[in-house]
Amino acid sequence: MAAKKVSRTNVKRIQNDVMESAHKVWLAGLGALATGQEKGGELFEELVRKGAALESAGKEQVEKARETALGTVTGVKAVAESYWETFEKKIDERLTGVIHTLGVPTKDEIEALTRKVEELTRTIEKLQKKDTPARKPAAKRPATATRKTGAKKTTK
Repeated sequence: MAAKKVSRTNVKRIQNDVMESAHKVWLAGLGALATGQEKGGELFEELVRKGAALESAGKEQVEKARETALGTVTGVKAVAESYWETFEKKIDERLTGVIHTLGVPTKDEIEALTRKVEELTRTIEKLQKKDTPARKPAAKRPATATRKTGAKKTTK
């Protein structure tokens, strides 16, 4: 097969088309660069504004979530404390019942008995002071005669 001959005018035309296309690509790149420089500052400022708004909304959501969590924790804490108090009361009641069953007096019962004993002691002391005449010192007894011994002398 014979190669098709391309005419010089066709080659020139193709070269011109390629050069023109390359030049258009070059110009488009320069246009993009110029647009980026012109609108880059505006675009940057717009991105900053949108970021600040998003950050503010995020902070509000985080604060709401924190408050909700804090309220939930406070509620759970109150319920737990209530259950704990009930549990302590039940333990105290059961322990008191066991102590009474064993016959061990409570602290209040011991204190009440102590007060009664102290009151009785004071009453007895008052009664003893009223009934006891003032004592006089005892008189000295006269000395008695010397003792006689019943031992006998024996001789050998």
